[in-house]
Amino acid sequence: MEDTFSNLATYGYIGLFLYSLGGGFAALVGASVFSFMGKMDLSLVIFIAFLANALGAMLLFYMGRYQKSMMMEGLRKHRRKLALSHIMIKKYGSWIILLQKFIYGAKTIIPIAIGLTKYEFKKFAFYNTLSAAVWALSIGIGSYYSGEFLVGVAQTISQKPWIAPLTLVVVGGSMWFYFTHATKRKK
Repeated sequence: MEDTFSNLATYGYIGLFLYSLGGGFAALVGASVFSFMGKMDLSLVIFIAFLANALGAMLLFYMGRYQKSMMMEGLRKHRRKLALSHIMIKKYGSWIILLQKFIYGAKTIIPIAIGLTKYEFKKFAFYNTLSAAVWALSIGIGSYYSGEFLVGVAQTISQKPWIAPLTLVVVGGSMWFYFTHATKRKK
C-alpha cells in the first residue's frame, strides 16, 4: 500500500496535469484528498490543476477558431449540444466561461463553441484564466477540507462495493437524461 502512495506522489502530479487538460474534477478531488493525507502538496496540486485546465480550454478555443472544418466534422453528432452551447453563451454571456468549469460535459463543448464565434481571444483568455483559478481553488480547498469525510466515504465503499456502481448509474443516468432532454427538439 505504501508503494501505491509513493507512486501516486511521484506520478500523481503528471496524471493530474494530463487529466486536468480536459476537465480534471475527479483528479483534483483525489489529489486534494491525498494532500489532506499528507501524500501530496496542496498548493502544487491546485497550481497544476489551474494551469492545465486553463491551457486545455484555450487549446479547445484555438481548435474551434482555427480548425473549424475539422471540429465541425468531429461535432457532427453533437450539433444539438453545440446549439445548446450557443444559446447558453447568448443567455449568460461571459459568465458561461466560469459556469462551464463546474458543469460536466460542458467543459469541452463550450470553449469550442466560443471559438466558433467571433468572441475575442484576449477576453476569452482573461475570463478562462480567472475561471480556472476559481475552479481550482474552490474544488481543491473544498476537497482538502472535506478530506476526512471523503476518506470515510472511500472506506465505506471498499466495505460495500455495490455502492460505487449504483452511484455511478444514478449520477450518469441523471446527466444523460438531462442532456437528452435539454437538447431534444421541441415540437
